[in-house]
Amino acid sequence: MLSAFSAPGRFWKGNLHTHSNRSDGALEPAEVCRRYREAGYDFLCLSDHFLSQYSFPLTDTREYRTERFTTLIGAELHAPATHLGDLWHILAVGLPHDFAATPEGEDGPALARRAAAAGAFVGIAHPQWYGLDFTDGLALDAAHAVEIYNHTCEMLSARPDGVALFDDLMTRGRQLTGFASDDAHFHANDSFGGWVQVKAETLEPEALLAALKAGNYYASTGPEIVSIERDGDRLSVAASPVRSIVLAGPGARSAVVHGEAITEAELDLSRFAGGWCRVVVTDNNGKRAWAQPFTV
Repeated sequence: MLSAFSAPGRFWKGNLHTHSNRSDGALEPAEVCRRYREAGYDFLCLSDHFLSQYSFPLTDTREYRTERFTTLIGAELHAPATHLGDLWHILAVGLPHDFAATPEGEDGPALARRAAAAGAFVGIAHPQWYGLDFTDGLALDAAHAVEIYNHTCEMLSARPDGVALFDDLMTRGRQLTGFASDDAHFHANDSFGGWVQVKAETLEPEALLAALKAGNYYASTGPEIVSIERDGDRLSVAASPVRSIVLAGPGARSAVVHGEAITEAELDLSRFAGGWCRVVVTDNNGKRAWAQPFTV
């Protein structure tokens, strides 16, 4: 899915997974929005835990929007039960304000379907952190994406990753995208570590949401992916200075260019024929950016 680099518009930086004191975060919504705005973000989704103990909050952040900063309405949804018996953690970005509380008896996959039907971009949150496997990923059949990096999980448990599940589901035929986020609660150093760059013509919430659903974005913890262009079996990648530009595909299939502060690479797609691959760039600090997968 290379549309992020050919679609009209520009990239907007945002965080899709964040908490305030409307659930278990430390800060008021206004303060959370202020911190992200002043950190140079273009948009934010406050995704407080949609649970009865917090009165099922859909935190309204519309009053914190400005000409240069906007918000999306969302929540982290919960219902029984993963294959390990835990409550699901399902990110839903772009929920309507009248999204109904989770009724007794509604399971995670049904809740995700209801959120998607209501117009939300649905993400499988922090899969490594609580041990999701491919059976869980396949069960969430309404999901648009997998959270491939979660900064809070990095800081608190060293389990930030969702790439293994993402790749496994892709290989099993699921068409998904991957996003990075903070999952910030502001109890520790859990903010400004993972984000998305969304390609849209305007900063309007509707435009951002449509771009997310279309896969017109990439995920990052630091580097910038400037462009990706395909010409037959050749892929041209441009990025901010990095130490490697990798094409990763099913199983062990990969292609890589290494160097010192490289900003361009030409990669051969022929070994990925009949399958899929995705671009990953890594800088000298080990920070990464992930483009969305595409078929070859």
